[in-house]
Amino acid sequence: MESTASTPPAYTTKRERWITPTMVLVGIIPIFTFALGTWQVKRLKWKVALIDELEEKLHREPMTLPKRVNLSAIPDFAYRKVMFKGRWDPEHAVLLGPRVRNGTNGYHLVVPLVRENGSTVLVDRGFVTKELADSCKKHLESGEVQVLGMLRTSHVRNTFTPDNHPEKGEWYWADVDAMAEHAGGEKAGVQPVYIEEIFEGHAGEISSRLSRGIPVGRAPIVDVRNSHASYVATWYALSAFTSVMFIRLLMKQRQARMRVPR
Repeated sequence: MESTASTPPAYTTKRERWITPTMVLVGIIPIFTFALGTWQVKRLKWKVALIDELEEKLHREPMTLPKRVNLSAIPDFAYRKVMFKGRWDPEHAVLLGPRVRNGTNGYHLVVPLVRENGSTVLVDRGFVTKELADSCKKHLESGEVQVLGMLRTSHVRNTFTPDNHPEKGEWYWADVDAMAEHAGGEKAGVQPVYIEEIFEGHAGEISSRLSRGIPVGRAPIVDVRNSHASYVATWYALSAFTSVMFIRLLMKQRQARMRVPR
């Protein structure tokens, strides 16, 4: 009998799939980062418009602060210059901080101003050095004063800022409502209205005031941060980089498939 030789089975090389988890992930990242970049472009336009609006408010002529401030209208008048008169209430003055000005440690002195026939408001008189912070209240004028300031909304506390402890005299952030209560609250006619005193003196005058423990107010500028342009560049660059990665991976997959025998 003739033996029949068995024919070995034919094997075909398994072809790799076009769509793999890696391809999906690398393909989604450019789309996602491009969308984030586009969103940041919209945010950038909004922030620029907001800064322009605030600067326009800031350059208007100072307005007289009403006897009773409409609290709901404060956001619409943020950064408006206001003029008002009154007498300092040093008993309820607080040191807000610590703060740093040009490398010097210190605090901001916040003092209630009692206005005749009007509400009491909170005035951030500005920066004082740490060494003279305890004695700065001595420089508060005893008579009636006129203040030029800028209306501000309540500060937003970030995650790393400690809690205020009014009972210990520790104020780390400007909690306007709590400061107003500390000064007597509604019963004493104190409104939670926060105004930053404006100082437009030269550098020599600033040094003189700081050396004598006299607060230095803020310059009349808009201090709203605008980092959206850098975010736009970052997200679009990441989108371009990952797009190149996806194209290279796609070409590599294609070349590997072409080398596989059919």
